[in-house]
Amino acid sequence: MKQQARDRGQATIELLAVLPALLLFALVAFQLLAVGYAAVRAGTAAEAGALALAAGGDARASARAALPGSARAHAKVTVDAGSVRVCLRPPSPLEAVARRLEVTAEAAVEAR
Repeated sequence: MKQQARDRGQATIELLAVLPALLLFALVAFQLLAVGYAAVRAGTAAEAGALALAAGGDARASARAALPGSARAHAKVTVDAGSVRVCLRPPSPLEAVARRLEVTAEAAVEAR
């Protein structure tokens, strides 16, 4: 009986030792997913801006409108000579990490 009680105590200690590693793994996985999400959103916004540019509309406004509200605050949209570039920071609990993981997408239209 005493051996079982010690084994249970040992398992609890081992679980407590592994919890920080599991938490770190979960945060890294979340950050990778957030970067992928931001890249897709930036690409979609750049395409929307390029389509508006081709139609003679406001490319910057169209690109911003294609982004969800939370991403608009962190987006930089640049329109230059037939191309639209969108730089977007992924959501992150750490601002320094978000700045380093900024993604950029560009779409262009050809003048005929």
